Amino acid sequence: MKPYYQDKWVTIYHGDCREILPQLDVKVDLVLTDPPYGIDYQSARRIDWQRKEKIKGDDEFPLWLFGIQYDKAIFVFCRWDNLTEIPKPKSFICWDKCRHSMGDLKHEYGRQWEAIAFYPTDNHAFINRPKDIIRVPCVPACDLLHPNEKPVGVASQLIADNTGDCVLDMFMGAGSTLMAAKKLNRYSIGIEIEEKYCEIAAKRCSQEVMELGL
Repeated sequence: MKPYYQDKWVTIYHGDCREILPQLDVKVDLVLTDPPYGIDYQSARRIDWQRKEKIKGDDEFPLWLFGIQYDKAIFVFCRWDNLTEIPKPKSFICWDKCRHSMGDLKHEYGRQWEAIAFYPTDNHAFINRPKDIIRVPCVPACDLLHPNEKPVGVASQLIADNTGDCVLDMFMGAGSTLMAAKKLNRYSIGIEIEEKYCEIAAKRCSQEVMELGL
């Protein structure tokens, strides 16, 4: 299995993660991933020049991901309404995006947060016990590299507070998880089904300058 991109800290695979995961020969400590929510979402759909393409596989939530092997913990981005279908998490972390979305303008509160479901194992340990609210501004629609891109700052907080040398993101997108892991001197593996996002993630990771003294 040949990586799409690889350096000292990052390995990227292009393909369907359900086919690639069984071939990985490495112990994964932390899983941090942002799967399709199953809502057929289209970012910035109301603004012609900002409208993004829909992502593949956004017709159902991939419940199979809860069966993958990891040593310490898994973090799964989701929405509040996914709680009825996913396993009950140990913690339900709120990411405050500092900006509300559109939605139903007449009958719905402006949604300003997304969730991260947290599932630790007995091997899990905090470096610093974190709070269950993370406040990091979302990426403006005009600057998105991926329709559902999460800020590097969110992934950085989740990784930094937990032990674990190897981080896996099997719905890698534009590579925010990998960027965060690399900044923290953690090894990471990313898998992405769309090659254009593999290219973007590889370029971002190859340009990342390591901070000294970490």
